[in-house]
Amino acid sequence: MTLQAPRGRLVVWLTLLAGLVFQIMPLPALVEGWRPDWLLMVMIYWAMALPHRYNILTAWLLGVVLDVMLGATFGVRALAFSLVTYVVVLHFQRLRNFPMWQQALVITSLIVLYHLVVFWAEYVLQKVQFNVDVFWPALSSLFIWPWAFWLLRRLRRRYKVR
Repeated sequence: MTLQAPRGRLVVWLTLLAGLVFQIMPLPALVEGWRPDWLLMVMIYWAMALPHRYNILTAWLLGVVLDVMLGATFGVRALAFSLVTYVVVLHFQRLRNFPMWQQALVITSLIVLYHLVVFWAEYVLQKVQFNVDVFWPALSSLFIWPWAFWLLRRLRRRYKVR
């Protein structure tokens, strides 16, 4: 085993930045409720691909940044991102070997978990009302995941990220 310097950190952080931009980018009201969780999907991909480099701490930092950018309750998304990333890092070897359709279903269930944790934390802190519309992003993420996975894997291989 050789000790090699990690490569491609800039590529990873640029993809995370792109996920953040897509997450906060204004959309028409008609499709706003269906916005996929771009940042979470990108974080899940990097946690699956390189769990020793991009894990719970990275997810927590991204969640804090997203909370600040959205003007939401501080730490709610950080908690949810960290929890989802913990599950991904814990089972990354299994997730990598799932067929794409099964992987998409697991990612969708993790995004549902994310939204449930965000709702629960906001309910405890602010007594918000439950709305079924919070699950539409998980459904749209189901269809986006194979394409996002393909694009991120292609970037990882092209720039030899490790």
